[in-house]
Amino acid sequence: MMPTVIGAVRTLAAGLFLLVMVPVAALIVFPWTFITGKINFLYFVGMGLAHLAPRIAGAKIKLVGLEKIDSSGTYIFMSNHVSNLDPPVLVPLVPRRTSVLAKKEIWRIPILSRALDLAEIVPVERTNREAAIQSIQRAGEVMRHGINMTIYPEGTRSRDGRLLPFKKGPFYLAVETGFPIVPITILGTYEMMPKGRWVAKPGTATLVFHTPIDPGQFATMEELMEAVRQAINSSLPEERKSDPLQIPLNS
Repeated sequence: MMPTVIGAVRTLAAGLFLLVMVPVAALIVFPWTFITGKINFLYFVGMGLAHLAPRIAGAKIKLVGLEKIDSSGTYIFMSNHVSNLDPPVLVPLVPRRTSVLAKKEIWRIPILSRALDLAEIVPVERTNREAAIQSIQRAGEVMRHGINMTIYPEGTRSRDGRLLPFKKGPFYLAVETGFPIVPITILGTYEMMPKGRWVAKPGTATLVFHTPIDPGQFATMEELMEAVRQAINSSLPEERKSDPLQIPLNS
């Protein structure tokens, strides 16, 4: 009972922190960003807030294998996805600046849409195939500016912690741009805040960075997808590892 109460209090505290600090930061950072046209200050503040929120909620963060990554390189970071904690745990710790795919609906907010465009965040409309293709093309343009991409290839959170089928879009991006993929296994967030739960339990989130994968080394996209799947799957607990034959590659 007591851990549940503590978790609820800490989750509430994290929510209140964001509720107070995000508008305050926006009042300071947005005008500066719009006047200068430079995103660095906004990105620094945004990542700082995102990094603090899960820690307030009780998350300790452990990094494994980050030394495998050239901090000056440009990569497509691909991770499993099991919790609402995954983005604020992972994205602030990606070396250098990263872009992400975001739902197109949030561009309806005028001031925020301008900041998202300056940050080169990529809007995506998953239900529209043509729009999804355009999003992948836009992501390629962003990466050619030297900006990383962080993507969840499953497209949604897993309910049981096992890998879901991968979407092909992120792999089209890798094949077309030639940028290496860094598979990442996120551990611990499933136990702290699985899909369907809105209260986080304190715990340790571990990010396992695997060796970068060169898309040019594979004869087919399916082989590339399977290599990334195997890398992510390799660090999952035994009870959540999946047989490759049980994970069809999505169309």
